[in-house]
Amino acid sequence: MRKNKAVVGMLTMSATLLLAACSTETTDNPELIESASTSMGMDSMTSESMSGMEDMVHDDSGEIPTGLKEAENPTYKVGDKVTLMTDHMAGMDGAEATIVGAFDTIAYEVSYNPTNGDERVENHKWVIQEELTNTDMDPLEPGKEAVINAKHMPDMEGATAIIDSAEETTVYMVDYEPTTGEEKVKNHKWLTESELSTLE
Repeated sequence: MRKNKAVVGMLTMSATLLLAACSTETTDNPELIESASTSMGMDSMTSESMSGMEDMVHDDSGEIPTGLKEAENPTYKVGDKVTLMTDHMAGMDGAEATIVGAFDTIAYEVSYNPTNGDERVENHKWVIQEELTNTDMDPLEPGKEAVINAKHMPDMEGATAIIDSAEETTVYMVDYEPTTGEEKVKNHKWLTESELSTLE
């Protein structure tokens, strides 16, 4: 009997020590704590990044600026199917699109500070002549300033832009299906002829 009691006592003590060791290892191991914290941080960053992407919604109203004239003989006509060859937005490059408007104008690549104080936008394509205030119909030279009167992206309207480049061209408005599988984008403004390819 004494021998059995001794064995039981030893087993009980061993189990207690084992549980204590497991408990200590789980709560005090710095590597495990750091790993858990990193995982939680990554989850938080992912959520914030996704939220930011969802906020990047362009204007899909299809409104045309006053004075903008339809192109008389565009390479791509309204209703034509094309492939997009640029990456203005995620899921655009390689997407299939339909031409919904073609206009002759001056297209500008611009840099500007959003009116809400967000990070500066560099080399935005495109803002057209009719979307800039206090300008005549002559192309603005690189380095010139102009106020944007367009809502392609949030907090663009009213921002002062610096002209990066300018070209007289035909600009197109399109509907397209993003390659990312997201919802169809309607009335995207603007694309130039060099950014489009005939759909094969």
